Amino acid sequence: MVYEPLNFDRLLGTKGFSDQLLKNHFALYQGYVTNTNKLVDLLSTFVKEGKSGTPEYAELKRRLGWEFNGMRLHEYYFGNMTKGGAELDRNSKLFKKILEDFGTYENWENDFKAVGKMRGIGWAILYYDPVAGRLFNFWINEHDVGHLSGANPILIMDVFEHAYMIDYGLKRADYIEAFFEAIDWKVVANRFSEATAKVIKY
Repeated sequence: MVYEPLNFDRLLGTKGFSDQLLKNHFALYQGYVTNTNKLVDLLSTFVKEGKSGTPEYAELKRRLGWEFNGMRLHEYYFGNMTKGGAELDRNSKLFKKILEDFGTYENWENDFKAVGKMRGIGWAILYYDPVAGRLFNFWINEHDVGHLSGANPILIMDVFEHAYMIDYGLKRADYIEAFFEAIDWKVVANRFSEATAKVIKY
């Protein structure tokens, strides 16, 4: 299977995000797609040629996690954004779950933003753990390290410098505010509904 980059041009013109920033970000995402395809092909060739026990194969296999997650996390990120944003339905299952796990929506939002403001590069992700049936705001540093095994990413915010520095310089907090104005909560709520519908068996 060949992965094809998704088109997110619908986001051009989003308040708080210059078209230059978004186009640069789309190009970076497309690079992850390209590199994922290259690595899948290379690794398949190594196996066919009997080279799967080589150090080169091992390093490429490790690199695949970085490229693939870089591709997929950007798809989640752009996918949960829309021009003008879409409000979170206060009667939705997701909103009620946020209240259950965090006490108030404001508590959740403050926690998520605090995760996004942590020093370092990475991602702020709202996960749903279907085993415990609870939500977590989590920090991911490198694309391929630190994900919650078995948990479903519900809301993803990119906090690598490329996501904001053209427009905001070092003012990451201002970027986070702009991101919140662009969240498509309908998409996020749908992800939560899909995650909660899964039956977990070991």
